[in-house]
Amino acid sequence: MANLSNLPADERPRERLLQFGIEALSLSELIAIVLGTGTKGKNVLQLADELLMRFQGLNGLLEASVEELSEIKGVGRAKAILLQAVFGIALKSRKMSADGKRFIKTSQAAFDLAHAELAHQKQEMLLVILRDIKRRLIHYEKVSVGTLSEVLIHPREVFYPAIRHKAHDVILAHNHPSGDPTPSKADIRLTCLLAQSSCVLGIGLADHLVVGAHTFVSMRDLGYLNKEKMY
Repeated sequence: MANLSNLPADERPRERLLQFGIEALSLSELIAIVLGTGTKGKNVLQLADELLMRFQGLNGLLEASVEELSEIKGVGRAKAILLQAVFGIALKSRKMSADGKRFIKTSQAAFDLAHAELAHQKQEMLLVILRDIKRRLIHYEKVSVGTLSEVLIHPREVFYPAIRHKAHDVILAHNHPSGDPTPSKADIRLTCLLAQSSCVLGIGLADHLVVGAHTFVSMRDLGYLNKEKMY
């Protein structure tokens, strides 16, 4: 094996992985391997460090868009897409490991999950949270992207994931980019429509949360869903 100190900076992380294993590498070195090369005046390790500093660590980097990543000199669109793909695998792995252990037994617990997924969105999005009969989280996914003022949704888009994953019930959550969680008339109409569809399909609609900047409103608490205990 070559002396690592004699290798170009762009090659050192890969050689270190081969020689010492993945556990020996820093986060910066792992990102450097994904990047592959640096740019003029900046080696790949420096570029990886710049990314971590720009987005204030791994969590910020995981949430960065392709456009934001591409703004970094030396990244470009192709590398930005590659980074997002790798980060997407990491996020899905994190989600899968948590899904089998997490219970959603209160509206606050549902909000905590929804807020993490929706709070940074600049458009209205609908999150479908699926539970089993023991109120254990099975799966969640975003099913609709709307305009700045509305979410365009059909009941089949909501309940198809529930049927696919054999869910006992569904909790819906959508964000208001304004930060104000006060339900609109459209939010109320959507809740009533989905409640009717829920009865037809035999899949419970446990709640519909409207997510604001720091708080939420529960349609169940407001009386728009039946009084059956769902949490």
